[in-house]
Amino acid sequence: MERINYKGWQNCYRLSNGIVDLIVTTDVGPRIIRFGFGNAENEFREYEEMMGKTGGDEWRIYGGHRLWHAPEEKPRTYFPDNAPVKWEQHPGFVRLIQPTETTTGIQKEMDIRLSPNAARVEVVHRLRNTNLWAVELAPWALTVMAPGGKGIVPLPPRGAHEENLLPTNSLTLWAYTDMTDPRWTWGSKYILLRQDSTVTKPQKIGVMASDGWAAYARNGHLFVKRFNFVKGATYPDFGASVEMFTNGDMLELETLGPLTRLPPGAAVEHVEHWFLFKDVPTPNNDADVEKNVLPKVRAAEG
Repeated sequence: MERINYKGWQNCYRLSNGIVDLIVTTDVGPRIIRFGFGNAENEFREYEEMMGKTGGDEWRIYGGHRLWHAPEEKPRTYFPDNAPVKWEQHPGFVRLIQPTETTTGIQKEMDIRLSPNAARVEVVHRLRNTNLWAVELAPWALTVMAPGGKGIVPLPPRGAHEENLLPTNSLTLWAYTDMTDPRWTWGSKYILLRQDSTVTKPQKIGVMASDGWAAYARNGHLFVKRFNFVKGATYPDFGASVEMFTNGDMLELETLGPLTRLPPGAAVEHVEHWFLFKDVPTPNNDADVEKNVLPKVRAAEG
């Protein structure tokens, strides 16, 4: 671990195990602005025009990985994370603590644990209610992926009509979701969403992804998120545990925890486990996912 200047932010920290590295900001945040193989390009999108900026009342996307609380609503969700965050070093992990949001009373924290010998990271997302009243929310982890790749989300297990007379899962659409957009691939087991920098129109879906993973394939690399799906819990956005959003800049790979009524002083956590693999072809259909992506996802289960 070393303290570095990264693209204008003077107080960043680089964590490396010789296989992968990640960079976290403390001048703004909490934010993981980079993750990738050492000396290789960033798997995350960076907005170069925002690099190094601090302060101000305008929310900036910056890029990288961030923590929000759902459901999405302005201005609550878009509280600017433009101020310094507290950095703590603990045995085996580091913690970023954002000052309490003045308009919501919610404090955000991230615990980041880099594996010593694998391309694996654990990120614990924590929301703490400092209000004098209970708040209903869900932790929401959003990763802004670099352009040119393809998001992959599994549908819950399929089954025969005779054995499934009642619905088994939800698929959430937004008013701007266009199911005829060629960036979508609607498989029988997986949904793929291609990021195309020549198409600016946004697209988004939410999926009840009970298998507890989502992935992004790009330039031979596969980024996998694993998380715990809570069966029977109420999730935001009509039951979405995973959401994908894309526009002409990037693709966001998002996971959510269940909706929670958080009493005063209490906190809720949502944990993601990240994995990065090499030499994985970008899939075009269900068969490609089964052949090239699913074995990596299963390898990540341990």
